[in-house]
Amino acid sequence: MDMNTDLFLDNMRRHIRLTEEEEAVVLSKLRPVKLKRREHLLKQGQVARDLAFVIEGCLRAYALDDNGFEHILQFAPAGWWISDMSSVISRRDSLLNVDAIKPSEVLLLSREDQLSLFDDVPKLERYFRVLTENGLVSSRMRLIENLSLTARQRYQRFCQTYPNLINEIPQKYIASFIGVTPEFLSKIRSER
Repeated sequence: MDMNTDLFLDNMRRHIRLTEEEEAVVLSKLRPVKLKRREHLLKQGQVARDLAFVIEGCLRAYALDDNGFEHILQFAPAGWWISDMSSVISRRDSLLNVDAIKPSEVLLLSREDQLSLFDDVPKLERYFRVLTENGLVSSRMRLIENLSLTARQRYQRFCQTYPNLINEIPQKYIASFIGVTPEFLSKIRSER
């Protein structure tokens, strides 16, 4: 594999301890992919077959409504996982698009390889369980925050969650993520 895997291994080691042999088995299942800016990893209507771990760059997952407006559900900077898990698990068409905000490098793990790794490296199941639990908690908190926080508070939460992205991604993406217009986001930012 010609892509640096240290970030992936460090991420995994925060949750589980594997032997060098087990790490080699896991790494053998990962496929490195480079994405250009705006290149799609997944398009709405396709079945998601892979989970993606971001090594470099940043991806986003978003849905398009009937009017063509984007609703960003997740950003994935380096060190984060991204996919449409509903599609990966159910094998149904994805409701999301996943693309690169800027040139990115990712490691892909197919659902089939993930499941086989659970048999070959049982500790990996704990790793993905922890990630799934954290993702569920994060998703639930985001839903509650979107229902109960003001736009300013949602922006503050974004800044806490993604401090490195504030000045690195287009403001229209941040506005979409927190559910405001780009103009209103500019007003919020000017008041800080």
